[in-house]
Amino acid sequence: MSSTTPILHQNNHHQHRLLFSFTSKTTPFHSLHSLHFKRKPLLSFSSSYSASSSSQQHQSITRVSTAPVEYAPPPPDFNFHQEISRLKKLRSRLAVSQSLSHKLSVLDSDSRLKNFFNDKHSNYFARVLASLNLDQLFLIKCVIAAGQEHVLNLEPEYVESEARSDIKSALYALVEFIDRLDVNGRNSEAKDAVLEIEQVKDLNKLLKTLAEIEQFYDCVGGIIGYQVEVLELLAQSKFERKTTKSQHVHESMECQFLEIHVPSGLDLSQNTEYAAQAALWGIEGLPELGEIYPLGGSADRLGLVDHETGECLPAAMLPYCGRTLLEGLIRDLQAREFLYFKLYGKQCITPVAIMTSSAKNNHERITSLCERLRWFGRGQSSFQLFEQPLVPAVDAEDGQWLVMRPFAPVCKPGGHGAIWKLAHDKGIFKWFHDNGRKGATVRQVSNVVAATDLTLLALAGIGLHHGKKLGFASCKRSSGATEGINVLIEKKNLDGKWAYGLSCIEYTEFDKFGITRGPFSSNGLQADFPANTNILYVDLASAELVGSSENERSLPGMVLNTKKPIVYMDNFGDTHSVPGGRLECTMQNIADNFLNTYSSRCYKGVEDDLDTFMVYNERRRVTSSAKKKRKHADMSLHQTPEGSFLDILRNAYDILSQCDIKLPEIEGNDKYIDDGPPYLILLHPALGLLWEVTRQKFKGGSVSKGSELQIEVAEFLWRNVQLDGSLIIVAENVMGSTRIADNGESILQYGHRCGRCKLNNVKVLNKGIDWDCGDNTYWKHDVQWFEALKVILHGNAEFEASDVTLQGNHVFEVPDGHKLKITSGNSGLVVQLDPIEQNMMDTGSWHWNYKINGSHIVLELVEL
Repeated sequence: MSSTTPILHQNNHHQHRLLFSFTSKTTPFHSLHSLHFKRKPLLSFSSSYSASSSSQQHQSITRVSTAPVEYAPPPPDFNFHQEISRLKKLRSRLAVSQSLSHKLSVLDSDSRLKNFFNDKHSNYFARVLASLNLDQLFLIKCVIAAGQEHVLNLEPEYVESEARSDIKSALYALVEFIDRLDVNGRNSEAKDAVLEIEQVKDLNKLLKTLAEIEQFYDCVGGIIGYQVEVLELLAQSKFERKTTKSQHVHESMECQFLEIHVPSGLDLSQNTEYAAQAALWGIEGLPELGEIYPLGGSADRLGLVDHETGECLPAAMLPYCGRTLLEGLIRDLQAREFLYFKLYGKQCITPVAIMTSSAKNNHERITSLCERLRWFGRGQSSFQLFEQPLVPAVDAEDGQWLVMRPFAPVCKPGGHGAIWKLAHDKGIFKWFHDNGRKGATVRQVSNVVAATDLTLLALAGIGLHHGKKLGFASCKRSSGATEGINVLIEKKNLDGKWAYGLSCIEYTEFDKFGITRGPFSSNGLQADFPANTNILYVDLASAELVGSSENERSLPGMVLNTKKPIVYMDNFGDTHSVPGGRLECTMQNIADNFLNTYSSRCYKGVEDDLDTFMVYNERRRVTSSAKKKRKHADMSLHQTPEGSFLDILRNAYDILSQCDIKLPEIEGNDKYIDDGPPYLILLHPALGLLWEVTRQKFKGGSVSKGSELQIEVAEFLWRNVQLDGSLIIVAENVMGSTRIADNGESILQYGHRCGRCKLNNVKVLNKGIDWDCGDNTYWKHDVQWFEALKVILHGNAEFEASDVTLQGNHVFEVPDGHKLKITSGNSGLVVQLDPIEQNMMDTGSWHWNYKINGSHIVLELVEL
């Protein structure tokens, strides 16, 4: 890694800290070598056939050898130092070139290009290059100069997996060649075609990818710079085996001394008064906040597939609790906006920036979902979708790009850390500024509990109120989760000044700092440090300064994780699993740019004055992710949809059990691996968002084991309700109704014509869910019922039930503009349907009035 590359932070190896002390200058770089074995090709058939001359025809046919199959001798060891040095010199020369023609001349003088165009393929490939413009030619030559000419090889050396023998390879290639012949033995394809149609498509896609890489990584030297960073990180990982960790830290962090401490922060579960005040700051500051969602990841571990088309799907499309994960994010945001409306009587629409990618058609699918749902009643102008580039995956041994077929390298998203530079490049920061936003909250789509209670509001409130640059929402670490840690950095810079700040070490980097990955004891090193959850508050102006910096600072936390194999399919349909990775950035390591410096060492109390901060809460109120598909025989539910759903139910238990409602407590995950959860409780976040608000709407009663409670309405009252079975209440207008704005967009008007429901002294008895049905998927809320009580509220409809037992299967569907009241009479139920009075059509016949009392919110039931 070059000297200016921002790296991840150091960790703690004692009980509470890790100390690295340095006195010497950086040691010289040692050249490293890797053994890279490739089999010698038995055949090499052109992917297309040219008949422009008899000599060319002759050259395009290779005879099948009957000689014994042998391995080719291994290639010379790869010299990292020599290759990095060559590429850095080339990068420097390109950086000072003033024109495209000058840059092409610089590339043409490179030894790799000279060798490439002097080999046997040059005449053939020259015909391909002749069809390109100068910009495209520059990109292709950069690939060659970066040592990746195999990406362009139309006569590939077949690099075989262990599953296919060399003889079988020869047969595959022979069959492919015969398939191209017609009955007269001639090639059946157009004789003057240089490339096949599919190859043209692949070439165009490659050129688009290369252009994006060249532009996005311009701060490090484009395509050439990307390869430099890859090789330096690979060399660094190999070099670490020959040096001490302290020496690595010294070279990476450019410091004389570094210590890592366990960070402190506001514990929201303990300091409840300050936590409540911080949450109010967050609500009050909502008009100054934006929302940022990094949704560009490929989410391979989820294994999500469209069952109709067989296409792989991104995580945002995961059906969860009856809706996609992306819809869940917007629901949580709208609940905050509804709370703001109830307190201040004002409409607030938060601008949302979503970073997508082309992986698994991520960008197109998310755009299509937003369009289908009419931009969630927020208007298209309140969204900005910006697409991050895909980057080449590389072999862990020598940094060579992995290739599926000619012109088709294996590409993946380059990590969520791309978000800051991309937000600058795409004008996202300016868009936020134009919408009057000073800060933003950041959360990932797979974390389904991030907005639980006051965690997110308190985080944003402290950030805004105290003018902080970056904040982390953290919690206790879980031994089964692949997650990083938050740390407090203390280091002495080379200039003698001391620097302090909160930051993060990703779990993939633990080995560099002597931290054991895997299970840890409750009194061990990992247990001391809180989990990094990637729930952030960020000051937008400060983030833009980082994203706009024309150097590596704009790509924080660059890593090359080669601990997981890269899996891909070649043009034969064979699946390969290769040790490798791709250059990734980590968004939370923007914190590395926000360290505070002091002239002398600070021993106590430094965290209160830092530009970075942390809030802490109980784990299931901060993070529980649906990141990976649970394998059938897997006994762990960590980071699976099943496990995160149980945490949602635990949170529901915590809410209702403090409302004098009796219900079974949820035990450990292992209890429910085979049997499913003890009940289903799904509460719309707009019921309160803050638990102290929600609890004022519920009082008394019980929920029996095996019951189901689903409430999709914000204006709701529960008093002494006993539930044994299924109760489902769904309102069309949960938080308000939509109006057509002047620009023709449908906009949700909070508090306008909401649906309403009151239950007082009600018993609900029915057979409920068929818990023995093998097709039930509880976390999707895809279940089969025997019986249920369903209340469907159209428009501003209202439903009231008092002093009554509702037994058996019922569906009460209330039309718009009407109130349905159910009471008990001498001969059974008394059902009364009346129109709502005209003067109450917009506001309803009753509502909850929200008032701030000190640092708390108090509700008052107002009946008109």
